[in-house]
Amino acid sequence: MTAAHINTDKVISTLVLKKMFSFGSKMLEVNKETVNSLNVFPVPDGDTGTNMSLTLASAMKEISSNPSTTMEAFTISLAKGALRGARGNSGVILSQILKGFANVIDSNEDVDIKLFSRALKNGVELAYNAVAKPKEGTILTVIRVITEHALEISKKINLTYSDFLQELIEKGEEILAQTPDMLDVLKKAGVVDSGGYGLLILFKGFLKGYLGEEVEGADENIIQPATNMPKIAGSGDKIVEDIAIDYDALDDIEYGYCTEFFIINIFKKTTEADIDKLREKLNSIGDSTLVIGDLSLVKVHVHTNNPGLALSSALKLGELEHIKIENMLEQNRILKAKYEAERKNIGLLSICAGDGFSVIFKDLGVDRIVEGGQTMNPSAEDIARAIAKINAENVIVLPNNKNIIMAAEQCIPLTSRALITNKHIFVVPTTNIPQGISATLAYNTEITLNENLQNMNEAIGVVKAGNVTYAVRTSNIDGLDLKKGDKIGLDNNRILNKGNDIKNVTKELITKMLAPEDETVTLYYGEGVMEEDAQCLCDELTSLYPDMDIDFHKGGQPLYHYIISIE
Repeated sequence: MTAAHINTDKVISTLVLKKMFSFGSKMLEVNKETVNSLNVFPVPDGDTGTNMSLTLASAMKEISSNPSTTMEAFTISLAKGALRGARGNSGVILSQILKGFANVIDSNEDVDIKLFSRALKNGVELAYNAVAKPKEGTILTVIRVITEHALEISKKINLTYSDFLQELIEKGEEILAQTPDMLDVLKKAGVVDSGGYGLLILFKGFLKGYLGEEVEGADENIIQPATNMPKIAGSGDKIVEDIAIDYDALDDIEYGYCTEFFIINIFKKTTEADIDKLREKLNSIGDSTLVIGDLSLVKVHVHTNNPGLALSSALKLGELEHIKIENMLEQNRILKAKYEAERKNIGLLSICAGDGFSVIFKDLGVDRIVEGGQTMNPSAEDIARAIAKINAENVIVLPNNKNIIMAAEQCIPLTSRALITNKHIFVVPTTNIPQGISATLAYNTEITLNENLQNMNEAIGVVKAGNVTYAVRTSNIDGLDLKKGDKIGLDNNRILNKGNDIKNVTKELITKMLAPEDETVTLYYGEGVMEEDAQCLCDELTSLYPDMDIDFHKGGQPLYHYIISIE
């Protein structure tokens, strides 16, 4: 009886490992569009999620066609199928991770946690060696950190496989959230690395396969960047809507042809050194170079302006198979044409803090949101980068905070220098969120830019804004003796009242702010305020002012219990 049958929570058999990879393949398949949506390369030579999914699917097909049930047969099929099916950089790197993994466990019918960890380590080494110029912040970083953690925790005596895999997933999520700090292109787009996310999906499939859980749909736990950047939405469709390709960077393509092929039936005179020389040659005529494999089969990928030279250099080693050459320059032109065709006359950008306000502005037609507000003012560059992602000739910016107006105005020259396609930037000087919402409501797609600017500027003059927050220190201001922690009500200019109860302070503030001509009061409740409390307050205000239109919405803003709009 094997160890796998004696202690299955710490050792897995070939059958269990096959099941884990099968479920990993299914997880990649159902999540490939979400992974694709994170791809920020200006002209993707294939989508990351699709490439990784097809690479593993090829491996699973090879495994299925092999009648043998031994671990050796499984690992040979895994490595061979992954290499043959490898697509794009992400797929090729994944194939090397799998090959390195397979090489370590091939002679073992049962795999304990320590052996699994050592196999991952070998996969990391092969993957790093396959890339001419490895970059941190990619799938390589994610698998390396996961593996380092695996090696560390594999020393635990009572560690089970389910706990082991769960810990690897958690470590993967942690490092994935940090990838935008390692790659500027990710930070600029406000996303995590797509290949790293695909790898994490694979490990989640491993866990489901081990536990025997069904793979029913796309993973809902979309990893957020750890830096202070625009947040990724909570579903695949939303991600596609909120992430924009930086079309203005499309003219920066240095090498125009994505070239891929296999070298088969390698000549007897060919050596490993010849494969290394081919890699060096391709690096000299292009980039994104991958030359992987051994004297039985070599997979080549390169971006170059001379695909013929790449092919002729490879012919010195053996025969060529499955040659694919894609014209990325034409892809560039197609994307630029699509960009121009979809270009709007006017786009809107709003700055706000709070998930509720982000939803409100999106629902009102704002094209892009920059997270920021009191105590977290975005920089001019932050605003300029967001403007660059709005596909419009004219962009109207709503700062929604008096401390952000100057930064918004300063982003105009920054944007002009940063973009190839010129944009005209206009700042409507909204000093608070109610003014921003009022200005957005005044926007009309059927009228001219100047008419919109006039209407929006007029709209911000008829709304009054109030805030309910708390005193951070003991002081005397506006004739009020304040103690730290007191609830305080403010309008745009001064503190109007104080108290110990949020509801009572809010009601008193509204009473002080109301004028005879006012018709509507809207409450936006912030973090820490329950919806039922906001409903109760709204009901009481309706009883006090039956002739007024009183409503409430979730703002989700930090620091302020309520933001109040009166018109």
